[in-house]
Amino acid sequence: MDYSVIGKKIKEMRKAARMTQGELAKGICTQALISRIEKGDIYPSATALYQISVKLGVDVNYFFEIGTTPRLDYIKEVERQLRYLRINRHYEEMMEVIKTEETNPLFYRDDKKLQLLYWHKGIYQYEVNKDAEEAFSLLHQAYELTADVKKAMSEREMQILSSIGNIHFSIHQYEEALHHFRLVETALHMTEALHDKSIKARLFYSIARVLTRTGELEASTTYCLDAIKWCLEEELLWGLGELHYQVGYNYELSGDNEKALPYFKHALHMFELREDEAYVAFLAPKIAEMSKPFADGPSQ
Repeated sequence: MDYSVIGKKIKEMRKAARMTQGELAKGICTQALISRIEKGDIYPSATALYQISVKLGVDVNYFFEIGTTPRLDYIKEVERQLRYLRINRHYEEMMEVIKTEETNPLFYRDDKKLQLLYWHKGIYQYEVNKDAEEAFSLLHQAYELTADVKKAMSEREMQILSSIGNIHFSIHQYEEALHHFRLVETALHMTEALHDKSIKARLFYSIARVLTRTGELEASTTYCLDAIKWCLEEELLWGLGELHYQVGYNYELSGDNEKALPYFKHALHMFELREDEAYVAFLAPKIAEMSKPFADGPSQ
């Protein structure tokens, strides 16, 4: 990718509009970042490029057609950003992206693009505002934008249904949660190949959590072990921490801390690799406390 082509064009248009780098950057990013973009050192994020295009008075697609620069899929880039923010629980930043794109006509030209915004907005409504009713409304709207009984369920539709199931789980509506997860599980059986393989691992983990809460510990562990096997076969890192933790938790609930500990330690290792501070802060002291009886040896 020749970033300099777009950077040079941004610089030309900025100067033609008699803007300084600071003026162009205001409300978008730092002046230093605009400078690096114009020099071709970096490529602006999809959201930043859209905001820059608005300030310069051109359609964002203009930048995709410049010279020999390969066309970028703007929607895919936004989707990539939202996925990263969603997975890493950066919900406020995720909402900022949504607010920006809600003013972008590109997202209102077809239902799939609009669906992306509704889906993430629904997640935000629950995770930040704790408004389950509004979250369900947005997520069901998102799903229904493309759902059709005459076609196979898309991966995004599976993820939206899983999001609905996760909220039901969080508010202790386990039957409703399992219903949505089973819909996705059925759809997976009818899918030949997954582009995003983590969908299956996440689904198995979600089902396992419900089964744990309803007292079906052995069934929960089976789902986790199947998902761990899937992750290893597909060289997929996501979920290995969560899944090992869930198996350990099931053993802990069964009163078998000796079996639980190795799974907790595997989980902690994965969370440390991911630099997931929240999980590490929770699990490290738990492991230390559970290890004491085994470190002390048998009582005299």
